[in-house]
Amino acid sequence: MLEFNNYYIQDQENLTDLFTNIFVIIDDIYNEIIPITISNRRNIKDSKLSDSEIITISIVGELLTIDSEKAFFSLLKREYKNLFPKIGDRTRFNRTKRNLYWVISKIREHISSFMQSYSNNIRIVDSMPIPVCEFCRAQFSKCFKGEASYGRCPSKKQTYFGFKFHALTTIDGFLSDYIITPANVDDRNAVWDLCDKYKSISIIGDKGYVNKRLTPELKVERDINLLFLKRGNSKDNYPKDIRQLIFKARRRIETSFSQLAEQLNLNKVKSKSMLGLITRTSIKVLAHNISFLINKLMGNEDSISKIKRLVFG
Repeated sequence: MLEFNNYYIQDQENLTDLFTNIFVIIDDIYNEIIPITISNRRNIKDSKLSDSEIITISIVGELLTIDSEKAFFSLLKREYKNLFPKIGDRTRFNRTKRNLYWVISKIREHISSFMQSYSNNIRIVDSMPIPVCEFCRAQFSKCFKGEASYGRCPSKKQTYFGFKFHALTTIDGFLSDYIITPANVDDRNAVWDLCDKYKSISIIGDKGYVNKRLTPELKVERDINLLFLKRGNSKDNYPKDIRQLIFKARRRIETSFSQLAEQLNLNKVKSKSMLGLITRTSIKVLAHNISFLINKLMGNEDSISKIKRLVFG
């Protein structure tokens, strides 16, 4: 298991420091939890990059908010050839990255277990859209046929074609769990899968989770207390001080979702297959989580914001 005092995370003055810090953590976790059957699989010695290097490169690529993988690879080969002299072909890199989906998920789950051991039993739930193409092109698109669907985004008051990202965060904004569903899946139905491994916790949701049956069923079956914002015209609304506490807690997940959308481009996943979509999403979430972890290890400003400042000034 990770330990805070096992790492000296140097201040990130340039991208070389960022690559180094992330690689050290990823490689340590990889060597600790990944089975030998995977780490010593056939022909692994012929690989130009180690699994830890591939995952590290993928994480940094997401943190740099470079929407084009081609542009990111050009940057690596031009500016960081000394770090990755054998980076090879982008197509092969992406194919290997998709094949490492299970490994990426296990590393993310390991970090999640570590971070949650320092948190309380309160979680915040929300969802956000993942469009896969422009709405006007949806009926002609061949991508994700039978997998994506039409859904409604209340905040933007528009219909979109794609998927929905449902997530739980801790009270301080760490993304502990997430699932991806078709866009037409109701947020209240997704709560059951999100909470599959939990018992005896409290969850704070918005008005989209209002349901007379959901709250008592969660309480009886999982001992989970679902506390949601009630509509303004509700006859049994919470007292003002309780409403303020809920608003304050929900601002944290809104900040995390804003980072996912604006800095990690979660709602602009340019994948053409379901495996590509879930792999890219998993890396984006891992990038957010490892930034959160580095922030804890360094004990200073939010790491995602610092990375953005480091790159773009």
